[in-house]
Amino acid sequence: MKAVIHKGKKGLEGVQVVDFEEASPSSSEVKVRLKTAGLNHRDLFIPLRHGEDEPAVILGSDGAGIIEQIGEEVTNVSVGDEVIIIPSLGWEKNSPAPPKGFEIVGFPYHGTFAETIVIPAVNAVSKPRALTWEEAGVLPLAALTGYRALFTRGNIQAGQHLLLPGIGSGVATFILQMAKAVGAKVTVTSRSANKRERALKLGADAAIDSNADWNEQMNGEKVDIVIDSVGQATFDKSLQQLKLGGTIVVFGASAGDEIKLNLRSFFYGQYNFLGSTMGSNEEFYDMLDFIKKHEIHPVVDEVFPLTDALAALRHLDSAEQFGKIALKMD
Repeated sequence: MKAVIHKGKKGLEGVQVVDFEEASPSSSEVKVRLKTAGLNHRDLFIPLRHGEDEPAVILGSDGAGIIEQIGEEVTNVSVGDEVIIIPSLGWEKNSPAPPKGFEIVGFPYHGTFAETIVIPAVNAVSKPRALTWEEAGVLPLAALTGYRALFTRGNIQAGQHLLLPGIGSGVATFILQMAKAVGAKVTVTSRSANKRERALKLGADAAIDSNADWNEQMNGEKVDIVIDSVGQATFDKSLQQLKLGGTIVVFGASAGDEIKLNLRSFFYGQYNFLGSTMGSNEEFYDMLDFIKKHEIHPVVDEVFPLTDALAALRHLDSAEQFGKIALKMD
């Protein structure tokens, strides 16, 4: 089968499309013939972390396809079923944090940038009929991450005001749609006028320029909650926009891991600072029910053939996309 692997040189220089041996499922696993897969920033980070002397690993955490083979103990799906892949491995039940042994599809185990994948049967769930293959393939990781950050951790409520820095990523576009679905007010930020305009068309109530004065653009209005994945570049600005007693949820740090925090200002402000990562299988099912109920569709920026995966990764690395980038296998 064709597969997109990382091996050897660190970074995208070590990414290549190769012929790779297909695996067979164990008694509790299934083999999925993939139709589409979705890119995440994780697919840029793994080639930097994966050791140059380590065996090749197939990239990719998101995918959708058709069940081709099942193990003898599998009862939840059948050959021929159309499914999407839950990217969380070993986190089946809701819990305050991922359990010991939690991993994500795509590293250290092989991922979805291939014509087939073998996964635990519990990680295969029926594809929503309303979604195209491209939409289904890009849904899992970003939608699950956004759902947990917004609802499980952030506990967003109708009428609350959400600030969403760095609109344009797959997770951010899901959070925007989900927050509007429950009646929240959403303000987004971006350096790109095009992304601000697209966010307004997607439902944002306001879009401010990340490079300009946030306080001035917010007209003195404070927000109830911030959900941030940028990190160092936006944290202080985000905190300044919070109401007293407000909540900031962080699920990423694309602009730097470390921040400086004035603890006295923080505790006098009675702020809540929460971390969030991915989500459990139970939350995944809740997320699917939510997007079906509210008829939410992923924003697909561009679709590349599997053989052009390196170009797709470079497009993601350029940070020019709005929404998700997909790979198509056929």
